[in-house]
Amino acid sequence: MRIGFQGEAFSYSDRACRDLFPDAERVGFGSFTAAFEAIRDGVVDRLVLPIENSTTGSVLPVLDRLLPGNVRIVAEHLVEVRHCLLACPGARLEQIRVVRSHPEALAQAEAIITHRGWFPVPAHDTAGAVRLVAERADPTEAALAPREAAEPHRLVVLEEDVVDREHNTTRFVVVAPGVQPIPADADKTSVAFTTLHQPGALALALTELGLRGANLTRIESRPSEEAWRYRFFVDLTHPPGPEGVASVFEPPPATLTDLRFLGSYRAAR
Repeated sequence: MRIGFQGEAFSYSDRACRDLFPDAERVGFGSFTAAFEAIRDGVVDRLVLPIENSTTGSVLPVLDRLLPGNVRIVAEHLVEVRHCLLACPGARLEQIRVVRSHPEALAQAEAIITHRGWFPVPAHDTAGAVRLVAERADPTEAALAPREAAEPHRLVVLEEDVVDREHNTTRFVVVAPGVQPIPADADKTSVAFTTLHQPGALALALTELGLRGANLTRIESRPSEEAWRYRFFVDLTHPPGPEGVASVFEPPPATLTDLRFLGSYRAAR
């Protein structure tokens, strides 16, 4: 099996792939767009992608690419993210002026970076930032990345736990091509929908889902194909299996329009 992810080896996405598919071939891509094209074209069998972080919220480039619905979420996985500051041998903490990392990682340590007076420089990936710091060998530059990325690039750890919030955790999802069967233990479903453009429409929609036994765990609004109209992405838990999904969505809720299923799977927690 070939598993795709966005980034390079020794990134957090690569770690999630190793956790979930330890014996699979892992294939990194430079962007989320390239990763979704790879699963569309059959280059990989699954994708492992970050979709939400407990500090910075949704990873919107992934969320938006789950539509028009030619893929399904089949699993989720949580990775505790504890960034380390990695630099070339001989560098000292007080020398650091520039910190490179993925924009999400920089945002998860924004308060620390600002307090220290470091200049944040975005990279396409945490591991890619590590590679660049190693290549430049500038003692005033460091990368914010996983600890395991240091040794392969011959860097040293100057500081650990460089995060603004102790609970900093990233939720990853496993994406498969096409419509997938609902597993017997699937107790969580992700959907996208719109509502009627009238007062209280969203409140009515959420009330109807709640009355059917759904427990909403996340909601995010994103622009739809029509200007100034928004689509809602919702994660919710429910009784397990196909019967549990049917108890919430059959018959289709009258308060939802353009309902699209993004996947049913077992909740990670």
